[in-house]
Amino acid sequence: MKPDLFQAPDYYNLDDLLTDEHKMVRDAAREWVKRDVSPIIEAAAQDAKFPKSLISGLAEVGAFGPYIPEEYGGAGLDQISYGLIMQELERGDSGVRSTASVQSSLVMYPIYKYGNEAQRKKYLPKLASGEWMGCFGLTEPDHGSNPGGMTTNFKDKGDHYLLNGAKLWISNAPFADIAVVWAKNEEGRIHGLIVERGMEGFSTPETHNKWSLRASATGELIFDNVKIPKENLLPNKSGLGAPLGCLDSARFGIAWGAIGAAMDCYDTALRYAKERMQFDKPIASFQLQQKKLAEMITEITKAQLLAWRLGVMRNEGKATSAQISMAKRNNVDMAIKIAREARQVLGAMGITGEYSIMRHMMNLESVITYEGTHDIHLLITGMDITGISAFN
Repeated sequence: MKPDLFQAPDYYNLDDLLTDEHKMVRDAAREWVKRDVSPIIEAAAQDAKFPKSLISGLAEVGAFGPYIPEEYGGAGLDQISYGLIMQELERGDSGVRSTASVQSSLVMYPIYKYGNEAQRKKYLPKLASGEWMGCFGLTEPDHGSNPGGMTTNFKDKGDHYLLNGAKLWISNAPFADIAVVWAKNEEGRIHGLIVERGMEGFSTPETHNKWSLRASATGELIFDNVKIPKENLLPNKSGLGAPLGCLDSARFGIAWGAIGAAMDCYDTALRYAKERMQFDKPIASFQLQQKKLAEMITEITKAQLLAWRLGVMRNEGKATSAQISMAKRNNVDMAIKIAREARQVLGAMGITGEYSIMRHMMNLESVITYEGTHDIHLLITGMDITGISAFN
């Protein structure tokens, strides 16, 4: 792996729209990625191992629950700061961003938003520090885009609940200390439950042979008559809207994160095009290469503006789920197309681990599917503008 020479593109001077705190938070994450992630991430991806050594650093740069209030261990930052951290992490690797995104939006967020004070005090500080890691159990083997069809269920046994079922494609599952799991009660109502590692009947087998997110740990959650203490039920919200609210936060982070992957691919391709000589001149002097690079920076700039505006609306409490869906879909689609074009600029070198592009491209094949597939997000926009659901 070559030295990390990344220079972030900012064609429309978007830094002028950021506060000093935003830039400080972003720059701290950027420097950490350069120092601690870039030197090891290619080997981790090749070995298909999540580098657990990064957990303490992620906590130090505020990547775990950055918008969670300080009294619970978070940094008390705004939504744009959260987005910028996710951008920098995914510039390093989508798997690293996934680890932080799950911890923040899918574990800490529901405990903070839907949990009670005792749950907040018990779990959030340890999750913010990285002492405990969490995962989020929604997707099932037979229910992905239709989470409301889940079959995982729990029954009231008087002094505890009895949980049965299975979840699939769960980031962080193999090493998670807790899982925020969504299951139906006996009336068919969806609730969130906190399941702790060590509970009898709870197992987390790892998913192997992935071509994507190889530096991220993925697994299953298996519940075989797991006894859940009643105090582990999240009491403040139920129904499908509860997990979907968590996904809004995660999708917002992905909309920013994908920009980071795209920026890294663009920066790599631009530098390579200036240095690579063919026919006695750099390939950056050829029209077709300039077309690729010009289109890349245009699409990145559009995505940056989309994410920034969405961040402003999130800070104001005005962003809708449909608006978040549009940004997630657009920005991930943008990033995967840029990765493919950047790979072509590098020619055969683009498929090697000496450069980050092929790793980003493979990772984005997962990002374009998880937290709502590319097509489902398109239909969410369609439903929002027409008022007609295409799901049923």
